[in-house]
Amino acid sequence: MFKKFSEKTYEKQLKHALITTSIMQARYYSTIEQKKSNGEKEVVVNCKLCPRDCKIKEGQVGFCNVRKNVNGKLVSLVYGKAAGGLSIDPIEKKPLFHFMPGNQVLSFGTVGCNLRCKNCQNYTTSQMKPGQEFEKDFSPKDIVRVAKENDCKIIAYTYNEPTIFFEYMIDTAKLAKKAGIKNIIVSNGYINEEPLRELCKYIDGANIDLKGYNEIFYGKITSGTLAPILKSLKILKEEGVFEEVTNLLIPSINDDLAEIKKMCDWVKENLGETTPIHFSAFYPTYKLLNIPRTPTTTLLNAYDIAKQKGLKHVYLGNITTRDYDNTTCPNCNNTIIERLNYNVIENNILKGKCKFCQTPINGVWE
Repeated sequence: MFKKFSEKTYEKQLKHALITTSIMQARYYSTIEQKKSNGEKEVVVNCKLCPRDCKIKEGQVGFCNVRKNVNGKLVSLVYGKAAGGLSIDPIEKKPLFHFMPGNQVLSFGTVGCNLRCKNCQNYTTSQMKPGQEFEKDFSPKDIVRVAKENDCKIIAYTYNEPTIFFEYMIDTAKLAKKAGIKNIIVSNGYINEEPLRELCKYIDGANIDLKGYNEIFYGKITSGTLAPILKSLKILKEEGVFEEVTNLLIPSINDDLAEIKKMCDWVKENLGETTPIHFSAFYPTYKLLNIPRTPTTTLLNAYDIAKQKGLKHVYLGNITTRDYDNTTCPNCNNTIIERLNYNVIENNILKGKCKFCQTPINGVWE
């Protein structure tokens, strides 16, 4: 059985959590008692939060580097620890283009990740361990307070993978929801079904990084697997969480046009033709410094494929080409949101509909 607590027990634990030392008992794990080579017994913790299914011996941490076996209990080492502090970003930078456009978002993350992407753009936090990167104490109450003080109507769990700071995220999201603040995640989607369905009760939107449409690619470049991510995308849809998809195209690695066609078919069939999809340009970073930047022609080809497959809202990112970050009405083809450098120049969506022809537009608009 997973270690799940009653609301009363969990709130009591939260109240007494040692935020300054960022030690908090984690959720979603089981225990296995076994004998050491010297005959002594030890309790191994089996983390059930993500598909890695880490079995963690006493004093060790899981693959993510932030969930540790302490005396036979799984604890989070990053609860209340925002790596680099808090930031205020435009929602378009996440990127979420159909979620309250033009609004500012209070963003934060921690150290650690449950993938090892060789192209990670946030490796200075995601691939670090607790104590290796500047961390600042912010309790869930602190984060909600800062959001209110800065008139941020949205809190984003982002930068590294929010799954690995699940307890910190969900406690913050609960308080935010009570305060009328919306919650979004920017995630790799590598999370098990039960914790994801619980999280869906408190989040309003998600941008999921669908890094490719090939299991070999996922294993080689991310040290993960594709199938759980596709499952997460379908669960978010089932649970009514608004979602957008991002696909970073890396030259010669995941830019095969046939695979892009298959991915677009999957998105249309499983998530719907009005699900926004972002094709983003890669630039040399982390362990892929020898790979050139994505050519604009590759992005344009991906855009054309997605449109030909029937996807209605397709965007290009990390390039300066105009118009490919604007939203057009799928019915009358008028520009209904004009953007420039993450800024909304004009918004012609009224009460969730195109101003010109009154066609409903998929998204969260208020």
